[in-house]
Amino acid sequence: MLDIRLIRQEPDLVRAALARRGDEVAAAVDRVLELDARWRALTAELETLRAEQNAAGRALKGAPTPEQREALAALAARGRALSDEETSLRSQRDAALGSLPNLPDPEAPAQDTVLREVGDRLAEGRDHLELAGPRIDMERGARLSGSRFAYLRGELVLLELALVRYAMQKLVAEGFEPVIPPVLVRERALYGTGMWPDTEQQIYRLADDDLYLVGTSEVPLASLHQDEILAADQLPLRYAGFSTCFRREAGAAGKDTRGIFRVHQFDKVEMFSFVMPETAREEHRRLLAIEESIMHDLGIPYRVVAIAVDDLGASAASKFDIEGWLPGQRRYRELTSTSNTTDFQARRLDIRYRPAEGRPVHVATLNGTAVAVGRTIIALIENGQRPDGSIVLPAALVQCGAPESLAPAPGLAG
Repeated sequence: MLDIRLIRQEPDLVRAALARRGDEVAAAVDRVLELDARWRALTAELETLRAEQNAAGRALKGAPTPEQREALAALAARGRALSDEETSLRSQRDAALGSLPNLPDPEAPAQDTVLREVGDRLAEGRDHLELAGPRIDMERGARLSGSRFAYLRGELVLLELALVRYAMQKLVAEGFEPVIPPVLVRERALYGTGMWPDTEQQIYRLADDDLYLVGTSEVPLASLHQDEILAADQLPLRYAGFSTCFRREAGAAGKDTRGIFRVHQFDKVEMFSFVMPETAREEHRRLLAIEESIMHDLGIPYRVVAIAVDDLGASAASKFDIEGWLPGQRRYRELTSTSNTTDFQARRLDIRYRPAEGRPVHVATLNGTAVAVGRTIIALIENGQRPDGSIVLPAALVQCGAPESLAPAPGLAG
């Protein structure tokens, strides 16, 4: 959520920043200002009325006369009406304010921009489904749960566990605390991260329990300190969350239907940071550097992309994607992303810290994917393939329990 004081004091600045996301977004600022002005005027009127009520009460000498009783009743009725109107206006103002996305960073580009490419690419090859064979069982997954579900079997299960262990060990060494969070959350957690209502069409809901399945552990990690005031010396706080994630993939009909690149259920290790606002940009670069280090350790050729303003999502001020090279698709595909959400999420979740002087200040929050397991497995399989169909796995994963190689799928051997 944006700071209403900033909108009041610098409306032109806010309009100009949001105009980069679209004219309609910038125009919504005027609606917020209109409702806020009406609410502030009504609040002042209500305060004046209450002062009148207090003065009238103090002026009473003994039992009120019928005229005084009638005047007090009229003031009370007017007060109730104004109070109801104030509540309604405040709700409308807050809803309009909550609909505004974060201000984009001035450095966020107008179009997706490739910053660098790293690693030697295998020009083409078999895709992950052909290479994995029955170890990725799409047919039985669909029979059980419908499309975009799969059984992961055999050695690929050991590969997943090794990936998670590797990522956790790496992040612990970087100062992150491991967390396994709940994956069922209330609406406030989704609203707090800016995913509600921005991406509500992608979210599974348990109607009988008023709970939602998370699409990323960013959601419960962001809420870990909701409504708290942290001590300045506690920051930065860094967490590494592992969870299963659920996405409806609404609007993805006919898109990436082969294999496990775009599925409804997948596992992920997510980084999440709470920092002082003035260090947020530095922390963003730090998360990106960790993501790149993971790609290097896993031997996956990749490129770094600065994401365009109109594709940032509601909460992000800036965002970098790492796209891994997939020989089976002959193109780069997104494997990880990291976003700087400044104090946008912290305002919604009311997460603050107490500086040495002055009032508590909202923290900045950032998130970044360490390992999206399914997509990383695809990249490992396709980039590790050999002409005979076998797959060589990186030493970093072998040390964490993965096999040194995967045998060719039936029909590929020889």
